[in-house]
Amino acid sequence: MIDFLKARTAMIESQLQTSGVFNARVLEAFLHVPREVFVDKELRQFAYVDRELKLPGSAKRFMGAPAPVARLIELAEIEPDDIVLDVACGTGYSTAIIAHLANSVVAIESDDKLVALANENLAELDIGNAAVIKAPLAKGAPDEAPFDVIIIQGALSEVPKALFDQLRLGGRLVALIGKGGSATAMTYVKSETGIAAVASFNAFLPELEELAHAPEFAF
Repeated sequence: MIDFLKARTAMIESQLQTSGVFNARVLEAFLHVPREVFVDKELRQFAYVDRELKLPGSAKRFMGAPAPVARLIELAEIEPDDIVLDVACGTGYSTAIIAHLANSVVAIESDDKLVALANENLAELDIGNAAVIKAPLAKGAPDEAPFDVIIIQGALSEVPKALFDQLRLGGRLVALIGKGGSATAMTYVKSETGIAAVASFNAFLPELEELAHAPEFAF
């Protein structure tokens, strides 16, 4: 039988820290949240392996490997009083991590099954400051806006304008822009004069096909 706590600790040491994740709050959140809860039962033996895992109900959606997810979350510099939008949350793993760092989290998924699974998983872990709602990924959650932080859990070519519109002034959006391992982690910060963009590192997350032809934002 797999010792998941031991596997989780090994993941933090051999994947997260070796990839440059050192923020103590982020590492503690990843240690606290059991990734195996968010993985299909037949894949739980691979829950802490450095690889993407297929999400239930879709041949085109995957849970990202732990390290790039952690790096994006660390890049967002989430504060305890932040309200966060988690885009394309899958079965809710990233949402659970963020919930340990933020005041509250709104997560969106466009697939009914994923929405239900994510909410069930969050409830199983008694995470009360996060909720998953059904919405097109490109539309965000305008009724819950504005957000201090928006994180997109997958690679895309451009960030939809609607998501920038839902950022609070001074808020930041992080996403992987591009395809494959050459995708670049970007931080966008909203001010009264527009959106400032800063590139950070290259990483891989599965592409979000739903956002491939989303309305683009030019700055």
